[in-house]
Amino acid sequence: MSLTLEGKAPIAPYVMPAGARIGHVHLKVAELERSLRFWRDLIGLEVQQRIGDQAVFLSAGGYHHHIALNTWESAGGSPPAARTTGLYHVALLLPDRPALARALRQLVQAGWPLEGASDHGVSEALYLRDPDGNGVELYRDRPQAEWPRGADGALTMCTKRLDLKALLAEAV
Repeated sequence: MSLTLEGKAPIAPYVMPAGARIGHVHLKVAELERSLRFWRDLIGLEVQQRIGDQAVFLSAGGYHHHIALNTWESAGGSPPAARTTGLYHVALLLPDRPALARALRQLVQAGWPLEGASDHGVSEALYLRDPDGNGVELYRDRPQAEWPRGADGALTMCTKRLDLKALLAEAV
């Protein structure tokens, strides 16, 4: 589909509105039930709708879906090879540090491996992979007033080791 604006003067570059957000992500998966056990039973999302053995829509808090899993083009498929393009990770923003601590406790109890855990100054994050090799980030943001800034006021994010034992101690 191609559209043109003939006879119109050039306009300023488009800027996404401040209220925009990522609404949902669709993931191609090899086995729906295996992925459902990860996203529902381990990560804690709730099923909102299911289309037979082809797709399932999951969310937190009753939203229509944050994550959709489907096998429409991927049933029985393999994860993408390393060093290829594609999705780096899906990031799920948790409301606060205790929620992140409870997510960590769930992963530890299930024996699910972490690939990393970082303090970025603006946020704290846990990194893992789903059964299809998709990267998953579970994180919480610090209040904006606590974000690290340079003398010029510019954001100065970092990557430091996240103290997992201290975080786990906050799982209430």
